Amino acid sequence: MKQRQDSLGFLVSDVSRLMRRAFQKQIEGSSLTLAQARALIYVSRNEGIRQVDLADLLEVQPMTLARLIDQLAQAALVERRADPADRRAYQVYLTAAAAPQLAAIDEVVIAVRKQAANNLGKAQLAALHAALQSMRDNLSGR
Repeated sequence: MKQRQDSLGFLVSDVSRLMRRAFQKQIEGSSLTLAQARALIYVSRNEGIRQVDLADLLEVQPMTLARLIDQLAQAALVERRADPADRRAYQVYLTAAAAPQLAAIDEVVIAVRKQAANNLGKAQLAALHAALQSMRDNLSGR
């Protein structure tokens, strides 16, 4: 039987899954879960984001995100503030206590990235990064 070549979508998905697994393994014993770390990263990139929009970015249901934000708020890493444009909505902001957690997340991200890119040169990494950014922009309508 002829062996099928992996499609681009399969490879991107598989690399993403393996990187998440490596990240999760590295943060074992930490006070954060993978989901909490992802939420903190997205909040740091989108300070003041509305909860519903954050749920959309993380691809989770709003109720799931609400529990996740509850956990992060209880750990004093984020705070909810009323959205001045919509009194029913809340925006999420980092607290000062999130900075050391984000620094620890960055260390793990760097280690996983280094492992994933072990045999790639700088030019290959730059080309891969540029290509993936372009593909993301194409698919997201940017």
